[in-house]
Amino acid sequence: MAAGQAQLWTAILLAGQRPGPDPLARFFNQRYKALIPVHGATMLERVAKCLLRVPQIGRVIILAQQPELLIRESGNRLGADPRVLGFVSHAGIAESIGAVLRSPSCRWPVLVTTADHALLTPEIVEEFLAGAEEGDLSIGAVERETVLRRYPETARTWLKFADGAYSGANLFALRNERVASALELWRNAERDRKQAFRLFWHFGPLLALRAILRLIGFRDAIAQAGQRLGVDARLVELSAPEAAIDVDKLSDYSLVSDILARRSTLAGAPAARTPIPEPYDADRAADLPR
Repeated sequence: MAAGQAQLWTAILLAGQRPGPDPLARFFNQRYKALIPVHGATMLERVAKCLLRVPQIGRVIILAQQPELLIRESGNRLGADPRVLGFVSHAGIAESIGAVLRSPSCRWPVLVTTADHALLTPEIVEEFLAGAEEGDLSIGAVERETVLRRYPETARTWLKFADGAYSGANLFALRNERVASALELWRNAERDRKQAFRLFWHFGPLLALRAILRLIGFRDAIAQAGQRLGVDARLVELSAPEAAIDVDKLSDYSLVSDILARRSTLAGAPAARTPIPEPYDADRAADLPR
């Protein structure tokens, strides 16, 4: 690498799923959620191609139980790209990411995102990476007013703090080896990631109490949590409301489909909307999150 040239990022794309059938995948007759088609492409293909269009990203590692199957089912163009690699996941997200970080296929710095982030754009990724230039660990999020001003109908999980309420953007920047301690805590806190008090309890009762009483801002809470881990942890607040909208439930899918259709119309591209399965199957839909 030439002197002064920035190191390209490795993107880890989380495309696995928790044990048992995923209700949304089952509804769309897919084995894996990442293979659900939305507006003419699987969610996995859509996110992977977005990452490959970002100049700062040199490699995309698809992390899943059966990554080669997912790559194959997402189209020949994705599988033929030498920048795309598959990596078999382990029992948990943190453990699996740790295994990738230790492999020769991965180089620092590392971006982590998810396959259900179907609205992700190169512009969102570039804004996040620009905000993650400093520090060891950066977390992307969007403030509630930014989201609801544009999409009042969306239902998100909000982490409420003194400076506002935030929804995670499923974007994480890991810049160096010091993040190992953060991954170890992530392993223990995975189930609590959407509840501020329980999440910050892992960093000590005082920080958790300040979070639940909204006596601390989100940015400061992340910084103090990082200090407990011995890392420089930072919040990257994103300006695009779409950065907070992933596909967890059927209403998310409908909203994402509408947004992608509008984007295509504005770009002059033909519509490629994927219809919701008909006839409506009550058995398949019974377990869908509301």
